[in-house]
Amino acid sequence: MNFTQFSDDDNKNYFLSQPHQPFFVLAFVNALFTMLIFMLSYKGIITISISPTDFHSYGFIYLLFTPSFLAFLLTTFPRFSSTPAIEKKTYMQIFNFYYLGSILFLLGSIVSPVLSAMGILLLFTGHVKGMLILKNIYKTSTMEDKHDIYWILHAMQLGVISHLLFIIGELFYAPLIGLSMEVATYLYLFLLTFSVAQRMVPFFSHCMVDKNVRLIKNIFLLLVLHIILEGIIPNSAFAVDLALAYLIGKELLSWKLPFPNSNPLLWILHISLFWVPVAFTFTALTNFISLVSDISFLALDMHILTLGFVFSILIGFGTRVTIGHSGNIMQADLWIKGLFIWTQVVVLSRILVSFVAAFGWDFMVLFDISATVWLIMFIAWGLRFFAVLIMGKKLT
Repeated sequence: MNFTQFSDDDNKNYFLSQPHQPFFVLAFVNALFTMLIFMLSYKGIITISISPTDFHSYGFIYLLFTPSFLAFLLTTFPRFSSTPAIEKKTYMQIFNFYYLGSILFLLGSIVSPVLSAMGILLLFTGHVKGMLILKNIYKTSTMEDKHDIYWILHAMQLGVISHLLFIIGELFYAPLIGLSMEVATYLYLFLLTFSVAQRMVPFFSHCMVDKNVRLIKNIFLLLVLHIILEGIIPNSAFAVDLALAYLIGKELLSWKLPFPNSNPLLWILHISLFWVPVAFTFTALTNFISLVSDISFLALDMHILTLGFVFSILIGFGTRVTIGHSGNIMQADLWIKGLFIWTQVVVLSRILVSFVAAFGWDFMVLFDISATVWLIMFIAWGLRFFAVLIMGKKLT
């Protein structure tokens, strides 16, 4: 894929000249503030307007991952669909909802539930508008094969549904929050990311892969079954999780990805994909253990999938898009290699927290370490790439 920079007559507006630039900066700043507030509230140092766990879930799904998805999709979805690029005034409308909503939600979580609710309303509005833009692109595309873009759009629509379920759960019926998290994790974050990855990673890796048109549909049906079983009896979907691990693992092996690979811009994407069958295998094992005992793994199932796969590939794709669309050479220097390795430190540190908690040991020290590792990740990425996104800096 050839990355080309959109033209902008006013250099002072470079930061807003392409949709991925403001959305990535916002998402990564949100990641820092969300983790800091969650860390302080979970330890009881500050009090926030909603429960720390709900804040944690909402913040990372809708303040980090969703604007990151919009950063990527508002840039690439028109390419996938063979339609014209999205106009600046269009994506800026969505961005305005997102940055105002993020400020109000984060500030309101500390000082006022009213401000927090206003922030959620703005964020939800931006989410809906972003989905509708993608839907319009899908409808106007004249491509014969819309398989991939259909599932990307479908996952984004399910993300809007999960967002709505969360809002209803917070306002009226708390049990809906659990369903919201299941839908958001599996049918939104995972399904959307995997739909993009199965299209792009083999292409970047120069692998000739025969498209398995039934793959995403089969995964979707199994994920729906997982959510239904978990809603009836918590931790009962372990057999479905094993089936997902087998199905996806078998598919990945058939791609014959060139791994290990000397190019960090590829191996971070490959590692991210390999986390998927590992994540579902861990999910099956820990859910079975939790089903037959009173052992809790502190939401390991959702964290290993969202961090191992979604987060890792977000950093890989985000870095690749940032480099390519800024006119820099598509290569990874020592700093970028360090960032990619650090993503796996983030994943492993969070897994360790869950296992320590499962043994009944005090995990707060490891919790602090895991949160700190996360903060270092986004500070380091920002130091390297914010100047590229904001000013078009050339990397040396």
